[in-house]
Order: sequence, then C-alpha cells, then structure tokens
Amino acid sequence: MNKPLSIKDLVLAEDKKAWFVEARFGMFIHWGLYALGARHEWLKNREEIGDADYQKYFENFDPDLYDPKEWARRAREAGMKYVVLTSKHHEGFCLWDSKVTDYKVTKTPYGKDLIAPYVEAFRAEGLKVGFYYSLIDWHHPDFPIDVHHPQRNHPDAAKMNEGRDMTRYAAYMRDQVRELLTNYGKIDIIWFDFSYPRRSYRDFPGKGRKDWQSEELLALVRELQPEIIVNNRLDLLDEEGYLPDITTPEQYTPRVAPKVKGQDVTWEACHTFSGSWGYYRDEQTWKDPAQLIKLLIDTVALGGNLLMNVGPTGRGTFDERANDALRVYGEWMRLNGRSIYGAGPSQYAAPTDCRFTQKGNRLYLHIYSWPFRHIHIDGLAGKVKYAQLLHDASEVKWLTPVAEVDSNVGVTVPEGMITLELPVIAPKVTVPVVELILED
Repeated sequence: MNKPLSIKDLVLAEDKKAWFVEARFGMFIHWGLYALGARHEWLKNREEIGDADYQKYFENFDPDLYDPKEWARRAREAGMKYVVLTSKHHEGFCLWDSKVTDYKVTKTPYGKDLIAPYVEAFRAEGLKVGFYYSLIDWHHPDFPIDVHHPQRNHPDAAKMNEGRDMTRYAAYMRDQVRELLTNYGKIDIIWFDFSYPRRSYRDFPGKGRKDWQSEELLALVRELQPEIIVNNRLDLLDEEGYLPDITTPEQYTPRVAPKVKGQDVTWEACHTFSGSWGYYRDEQTWKDPAQLIKLLIDTVALGGNLLMNVGPTGRGTFDERANDALRVYGEWMRLNGRSIYGAGPSQYAAPTDCRFTQKGNRLYLHIYSWPFRHIHIDGLAGKVKYAQLLHDASEVKWLTPVAEVDSNVGVTVPEGMITLELPVIAPKVTVPVVELILED
C-alpha cells in the first residue's frame, strides 16, 4: 500500500517554477455570465440577485465573436508569457462541458465548450496555460449561504441553508477539478479562489480548508498534474511544513517582497486595468500608460510576477480600452522586455524616482521622473563596463567624481558614486530604461 502523501509532499519543488519566474508577466481573464450584466463580476453578490433573476444571463449567453486565437495573439504581442482563465467564477457558471452540472456553457445558446479552443490557441502562441477555479459557488444547491452569498440577507436564509451539505459540494469540486486537469492536456497553473474562515455573518460561518477539504483537493491536483503551480488560497498556511507554490497579493503592490512563515516565496501580484475584473461597461477608473508600466516594474523590482486582467465582453471580444492597455504593454515590452524577463531585485539601491531590476551582470535603471541631465547612483564606481538607453541602444556616458567637487562650494561626493549624463529631453518612452552592463 502506498504511504499517504504528507502536506510537505504536496508543495512543488522550486526548480519546477523556473519558467514562472523567468516569465514575470501573465494575463488574467475573468469571463462569465456577469459579462452580460456588464457591471462588475460580483454583481450577483452586490445586488443580492437570486438564481431566478440571474437566469436571464444564462439564457442569453451567446459569445458569437469569441476568437481565442485573437486573445492569444494580443497576449503574446503585449509581452505576456502565460494566461489564467476563469473556468468557473463565484457565480458557479462553467465555461466547459462539465459532466456534473447543467450550469455550463454547453446548455446556453452558445452551446459549445469554451475551454478547449482557449487552451489550444494560447498554447499555439507559446504561452503557458492556467485555470482559475472558484471555491465559492453561489448557484450550487449544496453551497451554504454565508457572508459573500447573494442571499445572505434573505429573511429565510437560515431555512434555505437547511439540508445543504458541504461534503457533497467538496466532492463536486473535486469532480470538476478532475475534469479540468484530465481533459485538456498539460495545465501549468491552477488558481483557486478563495478562503475566508474568519468572516462570519449573522449566524453563518466563513469557509476554509475544512469546508473545501483542501488537503484532499490539493492531493488530487498533484496526482493529476504533478508539475502544476497551485496558488495560496486554500487556507493551508496553518499546516506544519506547508508553503504555497505562489503567494498572490491582489490589487496591491507590496512595499517589500512578501514572506511566508519568515521565508522568501515565489509571488505574483494580480491587478486590473480598471476597477473591475469582469467586463464593466461604465467603469471609468482605467489606469494610464505610466501606471500600467510602473505596476510591472515595481513588481519585478521586488522579485514578483504581474498577472494583469482582461474582462471580455458578452460577445467574446476584448473591450477597446483593454486593447489600448495591452498595446501600451506591447510597445514598451518590445523595447524594454529584457529588463523584465528573468530579472529580479538588485543588491544596489536605486536613486530617487527610479527602480532597479537586474539579471546577471545587467542592471536596469527604470527612470520614473526624468531629471535634468544627471542621475547619481551610489556604489557603482569602477563596476560599470558600458551603459546605454535600452529602447534604442544609444550610449550613456557617466562620470566618476573625485571626493571633492568644486572646492569653492565644498560639495562632497559619496565614495563609490557615479553620475549618468542623460539627454536634456526625455525619450518618448513611457518609462525610459538605462541598461548598465557591469564588470564580470
């Protein structure tokens, strides 16, 4: 008889994540029935909509313009290296032909599996492929009403919970995860979302690892796809010996790289182009080009990945505002991508309004606020072999000042400082980058 796997056995080996760290930049795709409501992916929760009233979206879901090849091309052209698609979000609707529910795309007017062509298209463009799978399900009859459920304030909520069985629901989740990780070939990431064991509401408890039967679920994932990356939202951190494959700060860039149990971890920040994950027709807080690029740089400078989200429309297209944002990334990454791919934190402290990333002996200075002619950098005297603006490979010269500069005014220069001599006029690049090639 095989010995049962321990929680330590369910953690992915570091070398299996090398591709992920090299990639640094991925696409999140939030797509479901909520695209028809076009007012946030949590609209069922926010507006406390019951199943009967939400059914209109199911009955009218027909993304006739869905072209995953176009999606994949746009992702590749934006410089993204992997993708994660919501196979099932909190609403419970499944984008594939699941055998354990009728609440799925093949029962809508569209009538076809959306997952298989997605996987094929993104693989064809050379991207790694992932699935998001919600642990929450506001449609399933065995999922108990709780703090996040649309019916949490229904006067009969307690009565409606009678007979709901989380054990049956956990088995349902495993059946669906088995389908996803069996029917579509090698899958590189599974992104579970999310646990909230300490968030009770009225008399309804939150949900965590005991409800999801997280260890059993994770063991199944490892059995089916031994090299898959699993995120950190199964509420397993209290288990001795467990570290997540990746940690996932959401809509937030940390000040310092995250640690778990005092240890460095592989991590990925997930963000949106606007204030919503799903398609939101009237949402206006879209990030400008500088914000988009700085989010990526800030993340990589701390050693993390950026997973940037697109919410397709109900017809299966990317909104033009999303396409504009993707083009911002594509134009910048085409010229500056080597400061991102495989790069990470530097031991050197970046000057004010700048960020460093580094890969081997290549140090990348990202300039957020263009100065008048000079940038002073501590600690690099005698260490720089060559310097150039990355977008056009034009030489950047530097000075290594002596200890005293202009004795008449008594300016003291810190030992080890160099001073880059930059053009007066900033290049027409969203965030210019200087590549410093260091002595071996």
